[in-house]
Amino acid sequence: MSDTQGGAVRRDPVSPDLDVYQRLRAALPPGDLDAAAGSAVRLRAHLAESGSVDGRVVMVAYGGGKDSSYALAFVRCMQLVWRQVFGDTFQLRVMTNRHAGMPQAVMENIERVYQALELHDDPDCELLCVDGDTVAPFRVDLPLPGKVVEKNRTDILMTGHRSAGDGRPTFCNACNLSMVRAFAVAGAHGDGVDVIVTGDSPEEQRAYLAWMNKLARAFSLNPRKSEQGGFNRVLELFDGLSRQYFTDIHGPAGLGETLHTVPQNVKRGLTFFSIYDEADYASGSHWDFLTGYLGFVFDDIAFSFSESDCGNPGLMAHLRGLKSEHRYRRSYAEGLAEYVDFAVGIMRKKDFPEHLVEMMYRRYEGQDGVRHMRDLMKGYAEQAYGVTEEQLVCMVYAPFVDEGAALRDYLAAEQPDLLDSLAQIHGLLDGGVDGTGGAHEHSHLGARMEKMSGLTLGQLATLYRKSLMGSEPAGEGDTILGEVRAGDPHKSVISTSQSPDGATVLELISGR
Repeated sequence: MSDTQGGAVRRDPVSPDLDVYQRLRAALPPGDLDAAAGSAVRLRAHLAESGSVDGRVVMVAYGGGKDSSYALAFVRCMQLVWRQVFGDTFQLRVMTNRHAGMPQAVMENIERVYQALELHDDPDCELLCVDGDTVAPFRVDLPLPGKVVEKNRTDILMTGHRSAGDGRPTFCNACNLSMVRAFAVAGAHGDGVDVIVTGDSPEEQRAYLAWMNKLARAFSLNPRKSEQGGFNRVLELFDGLSRQYFTDIHGPAGLGETLHTVPQNVKRGLTFFSIYDEADYASGSHWDFLTGYLGFVFDDIAFSFSESDCGNPGLMAHLRGLKSEHRYRRSYAEGLAEYVDFAVGIMRKKDFPEHLVEMMYRRYEGQDGVRHMRDLMKGYAEQAYGVTEEQLVCMVYAPFVDEGAALRDYLAAEQPDLLDSLAQIHGLLDGGVDGTGGAHEHSHLGARMEKMSGLTLGQLATLYRKSLMGSEPAGEGDTILGEVRAGDPHKSVISTSQSPDGATVLELISGR
């Protein structure tokens, strides 16, 4: 027998769910069951501090990678232990924030994990996808809305031109902001949630909040005084940062898009609960559980350096190869090797198992590996974002920022037939079109510029009035884009050459 009370499904201690619990218990590595049981007791006490534990909703963000797959299994074990001990349990809401850089292989991993953890048919589990403003039940073949793809594409191109294709600003900044936004959207969905489970330690959470406050003070973004408290207050602060960031990237006219703001309507008492001390995230210690019981597959695109749920790090490597080949006039393979060495260093800092590190080296090894990954990433950029290699090459030159400072060099190297139109192009970008050439020629130039960049003439004009992030070690400037990279740990200074026979120089690169 079971009944409902306060929205939660209540069961007798002995129920058919015992089989689910026993299967997961038998599959977990030794010690994980005790750790999950301890976390369940701690979570129950945490919820009891704010009232009855009945009908409470606990949310987990699940990106579909190796670490979040283990974390979800750990929380599922907490839920089942709670049910066995107390006869009822919490409602588990699993939220996946989707973006265009998430290959279908990630959705298939998520589906296998859901099946292994037997979540689909459990009324105490709610499986959701967040696509911008849209919240929908998870489905492995759920299409990604076109407006999300277009936002991701535009964010990448606009930021990429500001950073000459540097990895973290180009791909990660907007994605990280959208993740916080997704917490708010999923946390407020329906009747809301009471707790968000995180793998971050309390110290990491405090450090992140301190960084946000520092950034807000630097740009005078302290939110207005309000009655908001707790996570809603954090969301107010983050909304200010998000608006400032995207205004810097897209210009004031480009902020009309609601996906660039952060809603602030979660429950007033929403809290975070850390499983950092109990959950062992080192994938080597639960490899058989991850790849066997959960059925996790390391796909050639989705497993990309330190990420196992996103193909963008592969594109970061591809951009470094293109920059070396086109802008520095060296070889694509040389630039690729620079990025591989950098990104493998991140993998080792994150304690990746050595066989995964070796797998990444083998993937890019020799001429065949370089050629295969170049073709794979070229196709992936077109399939995921609708961005061509011509547009990626344009990005690494960053020819439109700083009033077109690098425009002549770019045209001479990549679009030589447009070099005689340099003055007219400058005129189109600064709004004062040069008198030479008629309307038809200007229309033709505008169409060519949009084709080679992937951006509208209005967006290129916005870039024309913006500055380039420096690639020298002291290159973080006084813009919010530069400040975000200044606080980003996923970067390094490498020794490189910016011409075939040039001297060795230091260059700052970032990525994953």
